[in-house]
Amino acid sequence: MSYGSWLGRLRAGLARSSSRLTESVAGIFRAGRRVDATTIAELEDALIEADLGPATASRLSSGLARRRFTGDDTVAEVRAALAADIAAILTPVARPLVVGTARPHVILVVGVNGTGKTTTIGKLARLFAAEGHKVMLAAADTFRAAAIEQLQMWGERTGVPVVARQSGTDPAAVAWDAVERAKAEGVDVLLVDTAGRLHNKANLMAELQKVIRVIKRQDEAAPHDTLLVIDATTGQNAHAQVETFRDLVAITGLVVTKLDGTARGGVVVALADRFGLPIHAIGVGEGADDLRPFAADAFAAGLVGTEAGDTGEDTTD
Repeated sequence: MSYGSWLGRLRAGLARSSSRLTESVAGIFRAGRRVDATTIAELEDALIEADLGPATASRLSSGLARRRFTGDDTVAEVRAALAADIAAILTPVARPLVVGTARPHVILVVGVNGTGKTTTIGKLARLFAAEGHKVMLAAADTFRAAAIEQLQMWGERTGVPVVARQSGTDPAAVAWDAVERAKAEGVDVLLVDTAGRLHNKANLMAELQKVIRVIKRQDEAAPHDTLLVIDATTGQNAHAQVETFRDLVAITGLVVTKLDGTARGGVVVALADRFGLPIHAIGVGEGADDLRPFAADAFAAGLVGTEAGDTGEDTTD
C-alpha cells in the first residue's frame, strides 16, 4: 500500500473525530466572531468532546488563547494552529520500534482481549520480516484456543514459525520454549503473545510476571520491549488500560489499533500528553499492511482536517 493510500486510510479512520472537531471549530470561530474567553472556553469543551480529555483540552485551548488571529480566515488559522500544537504533543512520543543488538530481541505484547493484540503481532511480524529480520512468534495466550489458532494463521500468512502448545498450557512454559528455540535457530525478533483477562487482575499479574521471570532466566535484559496494544474505539477507557497494565508490567511503548471510521482518535493525543509513552505504530484496518509507524504530523493533520503532512515518499510496496 502506497504512502498516499495509507494516508487516505488514516484520514478516513479519523473521520469521526475530525468531522466533529472541524464542525465545532467552524461554529465557534464563525465569521465576525471575536477570539475571546468565551470562544476559547467553547473550544475547550469541543476538544473534550473529541476525546482529548480535560487536561489536554485545557492545555491546547490555553495555547490558542495566547495567539493573535488577525487573518481574514480565522477558522483556517485556528485549525492550523491547533494541528501544530497537537503535533508538538505527539512528536516526542512518535518513535519507531527498533530492533536492538540482542539476539533474539524479545518483544512481549500485552493488552485487553479484543484490542487486536494477536493481529498486531502478526502485522509486526510481517513488518520485521520485510526488513530482513528472522522472526518467530510465541503463542503464550494459552487461555484462549482461538488466540493460538489466530497466531498460527498469521504465522502461515507471513511465513514465520510459531511456538505453541495446546490450550491450557502454562504460558511461561511456552515463553521458555520460544526463547530457547529462538536462540538455537538464530532468530532476530521473538514476539510473545499474552493473555488479557482484566476481569481477574490478580491472576493476570501473576501470569505475566511469571512469563517475564522465565524469559529473564535465559536473558536478563529481556523482554527488550513490552508493548501495550490499545483499541482507539474505546475512547477515555484507554487511560484505565494504560494505568492497569503499567501497574502489572513495565510498559515501554504503545501500539494503537482500530483507527477506522468508529475510532475516537483524540484519545491518542490525551494518552501522549498524560503518559508520555512512545507510540510506535498505528493500525488503520485489518489488512496485513495496515499497520504503520506513528507519524505525529500526519496524525495531527488528519485529526484537525488540515492539509499538512499530505506529502511524502513511500518506501513500502
